[in-house]
Order: sequence, then structure tokens, then C-alpha cells
Amino acid sequence: MAAVAAPTIVMVAEVVAQEPPHLDNVLIALRDRVATVTLNRPERRNALSQGMLRDLLAALRWCDGEPEARVIVLTGAGDRAFCAGADLASFEAQVPELERHRERRLFVDLFQLMQELGKPILGRINGAALAGGFGLACACDLLLAVESASFGTPEITVGVWPAMIQAVLARNLPRKVLLEMELLGGRWTAAELKALGLVNRVEPDLPALDARVAEVAGALAEKSPAVLQLGRDSFYRQQDMPFEAALEYLRGQLALVTLTEDAREGVRAFFEHRQPEFRGR
Repeated sequence: MAAVAAPTIVMVAEVVAQEPPHLDNVLIALRDRVATVTLNRPERRNALSQGMLRDLLAALRWCDGEPEARVIVLTGAGDRAFCAGADLASFEAQVPELERHRERRLFVDLFQLMQELGKPILGRINGAALAGGFGLACACDLLLAVESASFGTPEITVGVWPAMIQAVLARNLPRKVLLEMELLGGRWTAAELKALGLVNRVEPDLPALDARVAEVAGALAEKSPAVLQLGRDSFYRQQDMPFEAALEYLRGQLALVTLTEDAREGVRAFFEHRQPEFRGR
């Protein structure tokens, strides 16, 4: 009797997330494919110092390179502020103006990285989002805010202009609304900005906000990361194209989407009446 060959056992390597970096000003936590990035200077209302900007860039770059981080939640520590903007204490430091100008490149790098990240970014707005902090919020894909949160560009009240965030704001707000914000420097409520279409959800308190963030982040984490990246990229890249060029560009992007394994899996799952198993390919 011929010997029966032993079955071949294929070992599938388990995907293990890399340990996030330890940063002085920003915390990173990864759970259930959701990376929570927290600005962690509550005593300074999470102000954007140079160290904070560098750490935030490092945190988002880690999220970009970590396959297990499919969704990013960006928030601030404490219950007073998401981010109160630039650290005004830096204006008192004896720093040459040319050096300040060079340091502002960090804002350019940050906003470009957020747009090109390829993963959904949810802004959990737990308090005031002002000046640069308002720009940071607007650079997120979706905004979920507590009812007591406030928003605005108060720079004009101290003789400054919100130049570093204006390009982001102008792509998120109606012209007249933005000009009113910039010229008068007043604060706006979460409800007012929800009515204008900037804020997606407003919750009465922080526990309700956390529940909503978990719900939305969890729903996004179940989607195809490959299609999310292609679709999100196409959204931002077409926004400044002429109409006809945008249509042709998007026609090509749809072809890429339909070539992914995830797109085929989604269609099969639909006809087989089951949940799709997306692998990000």
C-alpha cells in the first residue's frame, strides 16, 4: 500500500502592529485598526509649538506606515481645548524672523501629509479649535464635535492674519463665512458650523462624543483600505482641476478601483449575502 503523503501545512504570518514611537507632545494608541493621535499639552490648551508640530508629523507618518492603522482619530487631551492654535509664548522668544519663517514650513508639511495620507482622519473636537487648531480640524476628513466646542480665527485681534491655515479653510468654508471669521475674529459654535456643513456630528457631552467617534471609526475600519485610499486621494486631487480634466481623471481612477481584489470581493460578497473580507489589495 502506497504511503500517503502528509498534508502540506501553510503557515500564515500574523500581522503584528509595530510599537508606536514615544513622543514628548503627542500620544498614539492603536486598537481595532483605529489609531488615536492625541495632542498632549492640556496645560497649554494643546497649543502648536514647534515640538508639537514635529511630534504630530512623526505620529501621522507612523500611522501612514502602519498597515494595522486603517483609521486615524485626531484629538486633544483634556476637556478644554482640541487645539488653541500656535503657542503665543514663542512670539516672545528671541528668535530671528527668518528662522520663524523657516519653522512655519512645518505647517506646510503637516497639511500636505494629512491630505496625502491615504487613510480617513476623524477630528474628535473636544473643546476649542482656534487659529492653527481650527486649521488642523479643517484638515481632517470628518469632524465630530462636542456641543460646547468653539471654532474661530482670532488672529486679527492680536494683529496677525491666519495665513498658514487660509488655504485649508478656503477649501472647507463658504467665502463670506471665512471672510467674516478672519476679519472679525469671533467664535462660532459647533451647531453653527454644522449648519454650514463643516461639522458632521454634534454630541451633547464627551461620553456621547466618544460613542459617536467609536461608531464612525469602527464603520470606516471595516471598509476596504485600498478603495478608501484610492477614493480619498481622488477626492483631494480633483478639487482644483478644471471640470473636464477632473471628469477624465476620475474615469481613470474608477478603473483602478475596479481592478482591486477588494472590489471583486465586495461584489462576490453582495451576491453571496455575506460580509466582505477586505484585505487592502
